[in-house]
Order: sequence, then C-alpha cells, then structure tokens
Amino acid sequence: MHLGRQSGAAGFSRTVAIKRLHPNLAKDPEFVAMFLDEARLVARIRHPNVVPTIDVVATEGEVFVVMEYVHGESLARLRTAMIETGRVADPRIVASVISGVLHGLHAAHEAKSEVGQPLNIVHRDVSPQNILVGIEGISRVLDFGVAKAIGRVQSTREGQIKGKLAYMSPEQLQGGHVTRQADIYAVAAVTWEAFTGQRLFSGKDTGALVTAILTESISPPSAVSPHVADAFDRVVMRGLERDPARRYSTAREMALDLERCAGIVSPSEVGTWVERWAGPTLSKRAALIAEIEGTRVTQPTERTTIPDPTASDMSMDVALEVPDDALGHADGRSALSHVTASSRARQMAQSKQRIALLAWIVAFGLAAALVSVLAIHNRAEKPVMAEPTTVAGRTHPPTPAASETTLQVETPTVDVASLPEATGAPGGKRAHSGVPATLHPLGPPPAPVSKPSKPDCTTPFVVDDKGHKHYKAACL
Repeated sequence: MHLGRQSGAAGFSRTVAIKRLHPNLAKDPEFVAMFLDEARLVARIRHPNVVPTIDVVATEGEVFVVMEYVHGESLARLRTAMIETGRVADPRIVASVISGVLHGLHAAHEAKSEVGQPLNIVHRDVSPQNILVGIEGISRVLDFGVAKAIGRVQSTREGQIKGKLAYMSPEQLQGGHVTRQADIYAVAAVTWEAFTGQRLFSGKDTGALVTAILTESISPPSAVSPHVADAFDRVVMRGLERDPARRYSTAREMALDLERCAGIVSPSEVGTWVERWAGPTLSKRAALIAEIEGTRVTQPTERTTIPDPTASDMSMDVALEVPDDALGHADGRSALSHVTASSRARQMAQSKQRIALLAWIVAFGLAAALVSVLAIHNRAEKPVMAEPTTVAGRTHPPTPAASETTLQVETPTVDVASLPEATGAPGGKRAHSGVPATLHPLGPPPAPVSKPSKPDCTTPFVVDDKGHKHYKAACL
C-alpha cells in the first residue's frame, strides 16, 4: 500500500491510498480482465463501512488500485499490538468493529446493477488485514474487487487454492458454491480471534490447516477468554457452522444479533482505542501526508475508464510520491515512475491539439469581425438617392441626399408658355409675360401685396369754406 495524491481542476487535490497488485497477478491476462470486470461491479457498492475504489490504473503489465484514504489502522495490526503487550481488546469494542464490518458486507451482498439486477458480490477474502478501523471509530472493509476476481480465477483452475486459508469457509476450501454465507463464516472467525487474542485454526503446513478447518472442533470464545460474555458465544458459534444453511441468512442479521448481546460502544470510544494502540504509526503517516500535500504533482499517471461514479467530470491524476514506510511498504517512486511516461506524451499531444483548435477559433472570430466592420463602413458611405421628380412631363434624375443637418431643395425653372392656362388669372385668361416664371415646389406663388401710394403733399393742407386751413394727416 502506498500514499498518493489525487489532483483535479481548480487546484483540487486529496490524499489517496494506492494498492499495487502482486506482479504475478498483474501479469496474468485472465486475472486482469476479471479484476477490471469486478471493479466495475464493486463501484456499485455505496456504504460508509466499505472503502470505495476511486480508480484503477492498468498499464505496462502493472495494476494499481486507487482507494479512498482512511486515517486509521488495520484490525490485524491493532490486534498484534495488543498481543505483544499481553492485552486483549474490550469485547464491546470488538463487537462495535465487527458490527460495522457486517453492515458493510450486507451492502455489498445486496448491491444491484443500474437496472436493478442483483450483482451477487461476495468478498471471499474477509480477514483482519482487510478490515480498516479509522480514528473516527468507523470500521471498513477493503478489496472487494481483488478478492472476488481472485476467487473467480481459482474457480477456473483445478487444484489451486490461494488466499488466507485460516478464514476460508469449508465450502470454499472444498471448491463448492460460494455465497454470502462464506463471508459470514469469515467474519465469525475474525471475531473469535479478536475476542480471544489467539488463532482459531493452526497447522504445520497447508494440509494440516485445511484438515483442522474441515474437521477440528471449535471451542466458544468464553472458554478461552473468561472476560467474554456468554451471549457473544452464541453469535460467534452460529457464524462458524460448517453447514452454510445453519449460519445467519444475512450479514445484517448477524450484526443486529451481535449488537443486542451486550451492547456496543460509541464510535468515539473505538477511535480512542485506535489512537492508543496505533498512535506512533499514525503520527508517522500524518507526517508523510503533510509532505505529500506540500508537494506539487507534476506527473499524472495514465488511468483506465473505471471512474468513481460519485466523482463526475473529475480527472484522476495520481502520483505516487512517498511510500508508506510506517507500514513497511517498499519505495513506490522508483517502482511506478514508468507509469507517467505514456501519460506525459499523451498530455503533450492533447495540449497541442487544444492550442491548434484555440488558434483556429480566434482566427475565425477575427475574420468574422473584419467582415462586419467592412459591411458597416460600406453602408455608411453609400449615397442615399432621392426618388426621381417628374415636372411638366419631364423626369429629372434623383439627387444625392444631403447631410442629416442640412436639406437643400433645388427649384426647377420652367417656361410659362408650356403650362396649362391658369384658372386663377383675371378673366380666366392665360397670364403672359416675357420673363420665365418660377414654379414653387409646394404650389403657385402667393399674390403680390400692393403697397399704398405716396400722398400728394405739394399743398400739405386744404382750406374749408370759412377759410380755415386743415393739414393733411399723411403730410404731417
């Protein structure tokens, strides 16, 4: 397992966990095909007690599983840390952890396709290593796709049995039909060991271990650890029945029965327990995460077409920068550096295509703008012609329109002799004149106004009969 960072648009990034499959599995075409198929199915599981698979990277003979990072520790390491100090976990804390695991498995068992068809997902590899307990007190199940794909490969190869034998159900070891009851059996075996701090089955070799699982009698947890309540014995022993029909019908049924036995603790108490027994490891990992988050990712890897359905339109660029040394993993930088080469070349090619497309769009936009400007300019300079004017039977050509502020009208000059007889002339006769008349464009000219004649002031007064002079008013 490695720590990495998922980056996206607008500076988005988050820490992720990256699992590198064993080279023997990654180079097996049959397994890779089955695994990718199962990864699509597992993407349908949505539950807080299941670690979601965000993406799958398959390239150049390697397969990497990108999962949501959970700040916590596996149940296997927590149990080991307690055993090393001679301690055993509080049964109620164990019940809380196992209850969450069972609820997560139930969600997987009940998962359906897009059209509502049951997917019949079975984990096939439930073990303490595949149970993660976060510091927030929530337990989660890991690696559904890997486990089921391995199970399908095993079912096609006669005589091959791989995996953690100590937690496999009898029918799985015997090559029988594997159902959800196989996962219930595995959870019961994990619970027995968590209660007692001991191995449920052991053997000198694989054959002895398989024989013990198939035939050896099983003691209840309270017989090994007196601090375990008898109520827990009933739940665990029913889950360990060798006959699948005698086990719980669903994982949820077992979870509810376990919760009713002696009660479970709150998530905060579980989180405190995790911090107590995994504190140093979590502190080292937190320092690695801070280093990763402070480093800019510049080399995204190639990805497959199996995105997380909840992360629509988000690019999945993963860079393995720092190995999780706190968990004893190998260096991931050198092992995965070749993954970025093909992606880098593809990214450069895509960048060139985007630049070329952008340049074409800009050129087209400039050309369209230039055409629009020229059209507007031509319309502005084109003269607006007036309608042709017909006067006295003759058509005069139109004249260009003047500016918007000045309007000049040219008055045509015509020969009065060519006009019809004027009806307004005295006596109805045509007016004769040797001078051409001017035709007003809006009608005949107004009649001339006669001016008053100047009075005769040679004698500015008149004398009446009495000899009195009276001066003329106009001559004063």
